Amino acid sequence: MGSYAKHTTFTLAGALCAVAVATGSAGAQTFGGPDAVERQIERDGEQVGLLPEPGLLEQWQAGKKELTDDTGLSFSIDYTSLAFAATESTGDDFAASGMVRLFGAWELIGSGTPNTGALVFKGEHRHAYTDVAPSGLGFDIGYVGILNGPFSDQGARLTNLYWRQRLGDGRATVTAGLLDVTDYVDAYALGSPWTHFSNLVFSTGSGTIGAPNESALGLASGVFLTDNFYAIAGIADANADPTEPFHSFGTFFDEKDFFTSFEIGWTTSPERLIFDNIHATFWHTDGSREFGVNDGWGVAGSASWFIEDQWLPFLRGGFANDGGALLEASVSAGVGWQPEPGPGQDVLGFGLNWGRPNGDSFGPGLDDQWSGELFYRLNVSETLAVTPDAQVVVNPALDPTKDLIGIFGLRARLAL
Repeated sequence: MGSYAKHTTFTLAGALCAVAVATGSAGAQTFGGPDAVERQIERDGEQVGLLPEPGLLEQWQAGKKELTDDTGLSFSIDYTSLAFAATESTGDDFAASGMVRLFGAWELIGSGTPNTGALVFKGEHRHAYTDVAPSGLGFDIGYVGILNGPFSDQGARLTNLYWRQRLGDGRATVTAGLLDVTDYVDAYALGSPWTHFSNLVFSTGSGTIGAPNESALGLASGVFLTDNFYAIAGIADANADPTEPFHSFGTFFDEKDFFTSFEIGWTTSPERLIFDNIHATFWHTDGSREFGVNDGWGVAGSASWFIEDQWLPFLRGGFANDGGALLEASVSAGVGWQPEPGPGQDVLGFGLNWGRPNGDSFGPGLDDQWSGELFYRLNVSETLAVTPDAQVVVNPALDPTKDLIGIFGLRARLAL
Protein backbone atom coordinates (compact mmCIF):
# COMPACT_ATOMS: atom_id res chain seq x y z
CA MET A 1 0.00 0.00 0.00
CA GLY A 2 1.38 3.42 -0.94
CA SER A 3 1.79 6.36 1.39
CA TYR A 4 -1.33 8.00 -0.06
CA ALA A 5 -3.47 4.97 0.81
CA LYS A 6 -2.01 4.79 4.33
CA HIS A 7 -2.71 8.48 4.87
CA THR A 8 -6.26 7.98 3.57
CA THR A 9 -6.91 5.18 6.10
CA PHE A 10 -5.80 7.30 9.04
CA THR A 11 -7.92 10.20 7.74
CA LEU A 12 -10.94 7.92 7.33
CA ALA A 13 -10.78 6.74 10.94
CA GLY A 14 -10.52 10.32 12.14
CA ALA A 15 -13.39 11.42 9.90
CA LEU A 16 -15.65 8.72 11.34
CA CYS A 17 -14.93 10.00 14.85
CA ALA A 18 -15.74 13.55 13.77
CA VAL A 19 -19.03 12.49 12.17
CA ALA A 20 -19.96 10.56 15.29
CA VAL A 21 -19.49 13.56 17.55
CA ALA A 22 -21.70 15.64 15.28
CA THR A 23 -24.63 13.21 15.16
CA GLY A 24 -27.56 13.08 17.56
CA SER A 25 -28.01 10.77 20.53
CA ALA A 26 -29.08 7.16 20.18
CA GLY A 27 -27.69 5.78 23.44
CA ALA A 28 -24.39 3.97 23.95
CA GLN A 29 -23.92 1.08 21.52
CA THR A 30 -21.54 -1.86 21.51
CA PHE A 31 -19.68 -2.38 18.26
CA GLY A 32 -17.88 -5.66 17.71
CA GLY A 33 -18.57 -9.35 17.36
CA PRO A 34 -19.57 -11.96 19.95
CA ASP A 35 -15.97 -12.40 21.15
CA ALA A 36 -15.30 -8.71 21.84
CA VAL A 37 -14.51 -8.48 25.56
CA GLU A 38 -17.39 -6.32 26.74
CA ARG A 39 -19.94 -8.21 24.64
CA GLN A 40 -18.63 -11.58 25.92
CA ILE A 41 -18.92 -10.43 29.54
CA GLU A 42 -22.48 -9.29 28.86
CA ARG A 43 -23.38 -12.63 27.25
CA ASP A 44 -21.82 -14.62 30.10
CA GLY A 45 -24.06 -12.78 32.55
CA GLU A 46 -27.17 -13.72 30.54
CA GLN A 47 -26.67 -17.49 30.17
CA VAL A 48 -29.68 -19.55 31.21
CA GLY A 49 -28.78 -23.00 32.55
CA LEU A 50 -30.48 -26.36 32.84
CA LEU A 51 -29.21 -26.93 36.39
CA PRO A 52 -29.00 -24.50 39.32
CA GLU A 53 -25.63 -23.05 40.32
CA PRO A 54 -23.98 -24.11 43.59
CA GLY A 55 -24.28 -21.49 46.32
CA LEU A 56 -20.57 -20.71 46.21
CA LEU A 57 -20.77 -19.74 42.53
CA GLU A 58 -23.81 -17.57 43.22
CA GLN A 59 -21.77 -15.72 45.87
CA TRP A 60 -18.89 -15.34 43.37
CA GLN A 61 -21.19 -13.79 40.78
CA ALA A 62 -22.74 -11.48 43.36
CA GLY A 63 -19.27 -10.37 44.45
CA LYS A 64 -18.28 -9.62 40.84
CA LYS A 65 -21.39 -7.49 40.38
CA GLU A 66 -20.66 -5.57 43.58
CA LEU A 67 -17.08 -4.95 42.38
CA THR A 68 -18.38 -3.58 39.08
CA ASP A 69 -20.88 -1.31 40.85
CA ASP A 70 -18.23 0.00 43.23
CA THR A 71 -15.21 0.36 40.94
CA GLY A 72 -16.37 0.06 37.30
CA LEU A 73 -14.22 -3.09 36.84
CA SER A 74 -15.95 -6.05 35.20
CA PHE A 75 -14.17 -9.28 34.31
CA SER A 76 -14.54 -12.97 33.52
CA ILE A 77 -12.33 -16.02 33.80
CA ASP A 78 -13.04 -18.99 31.56
CA TYR A 79 -11.56 -22.35 30.75
CA THR A 80 -12.46 -24.12 27.52
CA SER A 81 -11.48 -27.57 26.27
CA LEU A 82 -11.95 -28.85 22.71
CA ALA A 83 -11.33 -32.26 21.15
CA PHE A 84 -11.69 -33.40 17.51
CA ALA A 85 -11.53 -36.89 16.01
CA ALA A 86 -11.37 -37.37 12.22
CA THR A 87 -12.51 -40.47 10.35
CA GLU A 88 -9.46 -40.33 8.02
CA SER A 89 -6.12 -38.52 8.00
CA THR A 90 -2.72 -38.61 6.34
CA GLY A 91 -1.29 -37.50 9.71
CA ASP A 92 -2.87 -37.37 13.15
CA ASP A 93 -6.60 -38.09 13.36
CA PHE A 94 -7.17 -36.81 16.93
CA ALA A 95 -6.47 -33.41 18.43
CA ALA A 96 -7.34 -31.78 21.74
CA SER A 97 -6.36 -28.62 23.59
CA GLY A 98 -7.42 -26.23 26.28
CA MET A 99 -7.38 -22.53 26.97
CA VAL A 100 -7.67 -20.34 30.05
CA ARG A 101 -8.51 -16.66 29.64
CA LEU A 102 -8.78 -13.63 31.91
CA PHE A 103 -10.55 -10.70 30.29
CA GLY A 104 -12.27 -7.57 31.44
CA ALA A 105 -13.00 -3.87 31.11
CA TRP A 106 -12.31 -1.14 33.66
CA GLU A 107 -14.58 1.84 33.11
CA LEU A 108 -12.62 4.87 34.26
CA ILE A 109 -14.27 7.83 32.51
CA GLY A 110 -17.86 9.01 32.17
CA SER A 111 -19.57 6.53 34.46
CA GLY A 112 -23.34 6.97 34.24
CA THR A 113 -23.14 8.77 30.89
CA PRO A 114 -23.25 7.45 27.28
CA ASN A 115 -19.66 8.67 26.66
CA THR A 116 -17.74 6.20 28.80
CA GLY A 117 -14.07 5.33 28.50
CA ALA A 118 -12.63 1.99 29.56
CA LEU A 119 -9.37 0.04 29.63
CA VAL A 120 -10.05 -3.35 27.98
CA PHE A 121 -7.76 -6.37 28.46
CA LYS A 122 -7.54 -10.07 27.65
CA GLY A 123 -4.74 -12.51 28.49
CA GLU A 124 -4.68 -16.22 27.63
CA HIS A 125 -2.78 -19.47 27.84
CA ARG A 126 -3.38 -21.88 24.95
CA HIS A 127 -2.08 -25.43 25.38
CA ALA A 128 -2.45 -28.69 23.45
CA TYR A 129 -3.18 -32.04 25.11
CA THR A 130 -2.04 -33.93 21.98
CA ASP A 131 0.82 -33.76 19.48
CA VAL A 132 -1.27 -31.69 17.09
CA ALA A 133 -3.75 -29.05 18.27
CA PRO A 134 -7.27 -28.66 16.82
CA SER A 135 -6.14 -25.55 14.91
CA GLY A 136 -3.76 -27.70 12.86
CA LEU A 137 -5.86 -30.82 12.35
CA GLY A 138 -7.47 -29.50 9.16
CA PHE A 139 -4.19 -29.55 7.28
CA ASP A 140 -3.39 -33.06 8.60
CA ILE A 141 -6.58 -34.38 6.98
CA GLY A 142 -5.85 -32.55 3.71
CA TYR A 143 -8.29 -29.67 4.21
CA VAL A 144 -7.36 -26.11 3.24
CA GLY A 145 -8.98 -24.62 6.29
CA ILE A 146 -8.98 -24.31 10.05
CA LEU A 147 -11.42 -26.47 11.99
CA ASN A 148 -11.07 -24.19 15.02
CA GLY A 149 -8.47 -21.41 14.99
CA PRO A 150 -7.92 -20.37 18.62
CA PHE A 151 -7.28 -23.85 20.04
CA SER A 152 -3.55 -24.14 19.50
CA ASP A 153 -0.38 -24.82 21.53
CA GLN A 154 0.76 -21.20 21.52
CA GLY A 155 1.27 -20.84 25.27
CA ALA A 156 0.94 -17.54 27.14
CA ARG A 157 -0.22 -14.58 25.07
CA LEU A 158 -1.82 -11.17 25.29
CA THR A 159 -4.82 -10.72 22.99
CA ASN A 160 -6.19 -7.30 23.96
CA LEU A 161 -4.94 -4.23 25.75
CA TYR A 162 -6.62 -1.09 24.48
CA TRP A 163 -8.60 2.00 25.38
CA ARG A 164 -12.28 2.06 24.38
CA GLN A 165 -13.93 5.48 24.20
CA ARG A 166 -17.55 6.20 23.32
CA LEU A 167 -18.38 9.56 21.75
CA GLY A 168 -21.33 11.54 20.41
CA ASP A 169 -23.74 10.44 23.15
CA GLY A 170 -22.76 6.85 22.57
CA ARG A 171 -23.26 6.72 18.80
CA ALA A 172 -19.57 6.12 18.12
CA THR A 173 -16.81 3.98 19.56
CA VAL A 174 -13.06 4.48 19.16
CA THR A 175 -10.54 1.83 20.23
CA ALA A 176 -6.77 2.31 20.28
CA GLY A 177 -4.06 -0.06 21.48
CA LEU A 178 -3.41 -3.78 21.05
CA LEU A 179 -6.44 -5.01 19.11
CA ASP A 180 -7.86 -8.24 17.74
CA VAL A 181 -9.16 -7.17 14.32
CA THR A 182 -11.64 -10.08 14.21
CA ASP A 183 -13.52 -8.32 17.02
CA TYR A 184 -14.72 -5.70 14.53
CA VAL A 185 -14.06 -6.99 10.98
CA ASP A 186 -16.99 -8.83 9.32
CA ALA A 187 -18.58 -9.80 12.65
CA TYR A 188 -21.94 -11.52 13.10
CA ALA A 189 -23.83 -13.26 15.91
CA LEU A 190 -22.71 -16.89 15.32
CA GLY A 191 -19.05 -16.18 14.63
CA SER A 192 -17.51 -17.27 17.96
CA PRO A 193 -15.29 -20.40 17.95
CA TRP A 194 -15.75 -20.56 21.75
CA THR A 195 -19.55 -20.62 21.81
CA HIS A 196 -20.86 -21.15 18.24
CA PHE A 197 -19.43 -22.52 14.97
CA SER A 198 -15.89 -23.88 15.16
CA ASN A 199 -14.85 -23.85 11.49
CA LEU A 200 -13.30 -20.59 10.26
CA VAL A 201 -15.48 -20.61 7.14
CA PHE A 202 -18.43 -19.75 9.39
CA SER A 203 -16.55 -16.88 11.01
CA THR A 204 -14.45 -13.88 9.92
CA GLY A 205 -14.46 -13.44 6.14
CA SER A 206 -15.63 -17.02 5.56
CA GLY A 207 -11.93 -17.89 5.34
CA THR A 208 -11.08 -15.19 2.77
CA ILE A 209 -9.64 -12.41 4.96
CA GLY A 210 -5.88 -12.30 5.54
CA ALA A 211 -6.20 -10.81 9.01
CA PRO A 212 -3.12 -10.28 11.22
CA ASN A 213 -2.58 -12.01 14.53
CA GLU A 214 -4.22 -10.72 17.68
CA SER A 215 -2.55 -8.10 19.85
CA ALA A 216 -1.94 -5.88 16.82
CA LEU A 217 -1.23 -2.23 17.58
CA GLY A 218 -3.92 -0.25 15.86
CA LEU A 219 -6.89 2.08 15.80
CA ALA A 220 -10.51 1.29 14.96
CA SER A 221 -13.61 3.46 14.91
CA GLY A 222 -17.30 2.65 14.50
CA VAL A 223 -20.15 5.12 14.12
CA PHE A 224 -23.90 5.11 13.54
CA LEU A 225 -24.45 7.53 10.68
CA THR A 226 -28.22 7.16 11.18
CA ASP A 227 -30.27 4.84 13.37
CA ASN A 228 -29.90 2.18 10.65
CA PHE A 229 -26.64 2.80 8.76
CA TYR A 230 -23.22 2.43 10.35
CA ALA A 231 -19.56 2.41 9.30
CA ILE A 232 -16.44 0.87 10.82
CA ALA A 233 -12.83 1.58 9.82
CA GLY A 234 -9.59 0.27 11.23
CA ILE A 235 -5.83 0.07 10.77
CA ALA A 236 -3.58 -2.47 12.53
CA ASP A 237 -0.02 -3.80 12.48
CA ALA A 238 0.26 -6.72 10.02
CA ASN A 239 3.37 -8.02 11.86
CA ALA A 240 1.68 -8.55 15.23
CA ASP A 241 2.64 -11.51 17.44
CA PRO A 242 0.48 -12.08 20.55
CA THR A 243 3.31 -14.01 22.25
CA GLU A 244 5.46 -10.84 21.98
CA PRO A 245 2.72 -8.21 22.11
CA PHE A 246 4.77 -5.09 22.72
CA HIS A 247 6.95 -5.94 19.71
CA SER A 248 4.04 -4.51 17.69
CA PHE A 249 4.89 -0.98 18.87
CA GLY A 250 8.17 -1.30 17.01
CA THR A 251 6.95 -3.02 13.85
CA PHE A 252 3.96 -0.67 13.47
CA PHE A 253 6.19 2.39 13.16
CA ASP A 254 9.33 0.77 11.70
CA GLU A 255 8.01 -1.77 9.19
CA LYS A 256 4.77 0.11 8.35
CA ASP A 257 3.04 -3.08 7.15
CA PHE A 258 -0.63 -2.39 7.81
CA PHE A 259 -3.91 -4.27 7.66
CA THR A 260 -6.70 -1.80 6.89
CA SER A 261 -10.44 -2.35 6.67
CA PHE A 262 -13.64 -0.46 6.03
CA GLU A 263 -17.18 -1.74 6.60
CA ILE A 264 -20.51 -0.17 5.70
CA GLY A 265 -23.66 -1.79 7.02
CA TRP A 266 -27.37 -1.57 7.76
CA THR A 267 -29.35 -2.82 10.74
CA THR A 268 -32.93 -2.47 11.94
CA SER A 269 -31.79 -0.51 15.02
CA PRO A 270 -28.56 0.08 16.97
CA GLU A 271 -29.71 -2.40 19.62
CA ARG A 272 -30.08 -5.13 16.94
CA LEU A 273 -26.68 -4.47 15.34
CA ILE A 274 -25.25 -7.96 15.71
CA PHE A 275 -28.53 -9.77 14.92
CA ASP A 276 -30.31 -7.98 12.03
CA ASN A 277 -27.35 -7.04 9.90
CA ILE A 278 -26.36 -6.58 6.27
CA HIS A 279 -22.84 -5.34 5.56
CA ALA A 280 -19.94 -5.24 3.12
CA THR A 281 -16.33 -5.26 4.33
CA PHE A 282 -13.36 -4.12 2.26
CA TRP A 283 -9.80 -4.89 3.37
CA HIS A 284 -6.20 -4.49 2.29
CA THR A 285 -2.95 -5.78 3.73
CA ASP A 286 0.60 -4.72 3.00
CA GLY A 287 1.58 -8.27 3.88
CA SER A 288 4.06 -9.10 6.60
CA ARG A 289 7.82 -9.10 6.29
CA GLU A 290 7.98 -10.76 9.70
CA PHE A 291 5.87 -13.77 8.62
CA GLY A 292 6.47 -13.84 4.86
CA VAL A 293 2.91 -12.93 3.88
CA ASN A 294 2.31 -11.22 0.53
CA ASP A 295 0.24 -8.08 0.16
CA GLY A 296 -3.36 -8.40 -1.00
CA TRP A 297 -6.93 -7.20 -0.75
CA GLY A 298 -10.45 -8.51 -0.68
CA VAL A 299 -14.13 -7.98 -0.01
CA ALA A 300 -16.56 -9.86 2.24
CA GLY A 301 -20.33 -9.65 2.57
CA SER A 302 -22.77 -10.80 5.21
CA ALA A 303 -26.53 -10.89 5.73
CA SER A 304 -28.26 -12.28 8.83
CA TRP A 305 -31.70 -11.79 10.34
CA PHE A 306 -33.02 -12.79 13.78
CA ILE A 307 -36.60 -14.02 13.23
CA GLU A 308 -38.88 -14.03 16.28
CA ASP A 309 -35.72 -14.02 18.42
CA GLN A 310 -35.29 -17.73 17.72
CA TRP A 311 -34.18 -18.27 14.10
CA LEU A 312 -31.08 -16.65 12.59
CA PRO A 313 -30.54 -17.54 8.91
CA PHE A 314 -27.34 -16.19 7.37
CA LEU A 315 -25.61 -15.88 4.01
CA ARG A 316 -21.96 -14.87 3.96
CA GLY A 317 -19.04 -14.95 1.59
CA GLY A 318 -15.87 -13.31 0.37
CA PHE A 319 -13.21 -12.94 -2.29
CA ALA A 320 -9.46 -12.48 -1.74
CA ASN A 321 -6.63 -11.46 -4.02
CA ASP A 322 -3.76 -13.08 -2.09
CA GLY A 323 -2.90 -11.34 1.21
CA GLY A 324 -2.28 -14.66 2.96
CA ALA A 325 -5.95 -15.70 2.94
CA LEU A 326 -6.70 -19.43 3.06
CA LEU A 327 -9.42 -19.23 0.41
CA GLU A 328 -9.63 -17.17 -2.75
CA ALA A 329 -13.44 -17.37 -2.82
CA SER A 330 -15.94 -18.71 -0.31
CA VAL A 331 -19.71 -18.79 0.29
CA SER A 332 -21.32 -19.91 3.55
CA ALA A 333 -25.02 -20.31 4.35
CA GLY A 334 -26.85 -21.69 7.34
CA VAL A 335 -29.09 -21.04 10.28
CA GLY A 336 -28.95 -20.73 14.03
CA TRP A 337 -31.85 -21.65 16.31
CA GLN A 338 -32.58 -21.38 19.99
CA PRO A 339 -35.49 -23.27 21.60
CA GLU A 340 -36.78 -20.26 23.54
CA PRO A 341 -36.66 -16.55 22.67
CA GLY A 342 -34.48 -14.28 24.77
CA PRO A 343 -30.79 -14.04 25.62
CA GLY A 344 -28.67 -16.83 27.08
CA GLN A 345 -30.50 -19.85 25.63
CA ASP A 346 -29.14 -23.06 24.15
CA VAL A 347 -28.12 -22.69 20.49
CA LEU A 348 -28.21 -25.07 17.52
CA GLY A 349 -26.29 -24.14 14.38
CA PHE A 350 -26.05 -25.65 10.91
CA GLY A 351 -23.95 -24.36 8.03
CA LEU A 352 -22.64 -25.33 4.57
CA ASN A 353 -19.65 -23.84 2.77
CA TRP A 354 -18.12 -23.88 -0.69
CA GLY A 355 -14.53 -22.71 -0.91
CA ARG A 356 -11.81 -22.28 -3.53
CA PRO A 357 -8.27 -22.51 -2.07
CA ASN A 358 -6.00 -19.50 -2.53
CA GLY A 359 -3.58 -20.43 -5.33
CA ASP A 360 -1.07 -17.82 -4.18
CA SER A 361 -0.82 -19.53 -0.78
CA PHE A 362 -1.15 -23.22 -1.73
CA GLY A 363 -0.29 -23.40 -5.42
CA PRO A 364 -2.50 -23.41 -8.52
CA GLY A 365 -4.85 -26.13 -9.68
CA LEU A 366 -6.32 -27.25 -6.35
CA ASP A 367 -9.91 -28.49 -6.42
CA ASP A 368 -12.76 -26.63 -4.78
CA GLN A 369 -13.87 -27.89 -1.36
CA TRP A 370 -17.21 -28.32 0.37
CA SER A 371 -17.66 -28.44 4.12
CA GLY A 372 -20.48 -28.47 6.63
CA GLU A 373 -20.94 -28.15 10.38
CA LEU A 374 -23.65 -28.97 12.89
CA PHE A 375 -23.42 -28.07 16.60
CA TYR A 376 -25.64 -27.82 19.65
CA ARG A 377 -24.54 -25.71 22.61
CA LEU A 378 -26.20 -27.04 25.75
CA ASN A 379 -26.11 -24.66 28.70
CA VAL A 380 -25.71 -27.08 31.58
CA SER A 381 -25.76 -24.21 34.09
CA GLU A 382 -25.30 -20.45 34.11
CA THR A 383 -21.53 -20.95 33.94
CA LEU A 384 -21.02 -24.27 32.09
CA ALA A 385 -21.82 -25.00 28.44
CA VAL A 386 -21.12 -28.22 26.52
CA THR A 387 -21.15 -28.30 22.71
CA PRO A 388 -21.15 -31.50 20.62
CA ASP A 389 -19.99 -30.70 17.08
CA ALA A 390 -19.92 -32.59 13.78
CA GLN A 391 -18.15 -31.44 10.62
CA VAL A 392 -17.74 -32.92 7.17
CA VAL A 393 -15.20 -32.10 4.46
CA VAL A 394 -15.92 -33.11 0.85
CA ASN A 395 -13.03 -33.27 -1.66
CA PRO A 396 -10.23 -32.00 0.65
CA ALA A 397 -7.99 -30.00 -1.68
CA LEU A 398 -4.67 -31.23 -0.26
CA ASP A 399 -5.63 -34.91 -0.48
CA PRO A 400 -7.39 -35.69 -3.77
CA THR A 401 -7.49 -39.40 -2.87
CA LYS A 402 -10.22 -38.69 -0.30
CA ASP A 403 -13.85 -37.94 -1.11
CA LEU A 404 -15.36 -37.34 2.31
CA ILE A 405 -13.96 -36.96 5.82
CA GLY A 406 -15.98 -36.66 9.02
CA ILE A 407 -14.80 -34.77 12.10
CA PHE A 408 -16.53 -35.20 15.45
CA GLY A 409 -15.87 -32.80 18.29
CA LEU A 410 -16.77 -31.88 21.83
CA ARG A 411 -16.23 -28.49 23.45
CA ALA A 412 -16.80 -27.53 27.10
CA ARG A 413 -16.57 -24.00 28.49
CA LEU A 414 -16.70 -22.91 32.13
CA ALA A 415 -17.02 -19.14 32.61
CA LEU A 416 -16.73 -17.59 36.06
